[in-house]
Amino acid sequence: MQNLQAQFGQIDIYLFDQLLKGRFAGCKKILDVGCGQGRNIVYFLQNGFEVYGIDQNLEAIEAVRRLSKALAPKHADNHFVVGKVEEMPFATETFDLVICNAVLHFAKDDKHFEQMLRSIWRVIKPGGFLFCRLASTIGVEHLVKPLGNGRYRLPEGTEWYLVNEQTILDYTQALNGELFEYIKTTNVQNLRAMTTWCLRK
Repeated sequence: MQNLQAQFGQIDIYLFDQLLKGRFAGCKKILDVGCGQGRNIVYFLQNGFEVYGIDQNLEAIEAVRRLSKALAPKHADNHFVVGKVEEMPFATETFDLVICNAVLHFAKDDKHFEQMLRSIWRVIKPGGFLFCRLASTIGVEHLVKPLGNGRYRLPEGTEWYLVNEQTILDYTQALNGELFEYIKTTNVQNLRAMTTWCLRK
């Protein structure tokens, strides 16, 4: 168990699943959007990938820079930046893989969600991948209360922006992307539903 943790950190289980399937073996340049303290990039840092990250939280970026320095000393500090998802400072079509884990459901409304999503899509190379985990209404439609403009109140009182399956399919088509994995949703004890959305550009 300790060996697995050393190799993969606290990686999202569905991202781990994609690694086991070899989906990202041909990727070289990785961006973690909303990277936090880097729980999803331990494997990438230790295995020769060129890893970047962005987060709004300065303390998180300082922590992920320390992690990067420990695991991949050749990485420059400027690979990890403080910034907003909808205003990413990276060039168009830069990354082979973008990871966006538990970020998009913090959108303020429909417009903000689309701004963030299109900002992410812009920086992915043709043929590149988007691995996205976000909250949805799938399977908990009767438990969440709509507040308007895409936002809902969850059973524990949290207010999030939620998508449904049709929204995901519509954006997949609008972005001219293709699903490389079926849409999968986990019901977290009827408190929330977390959906995995895997797109190829």
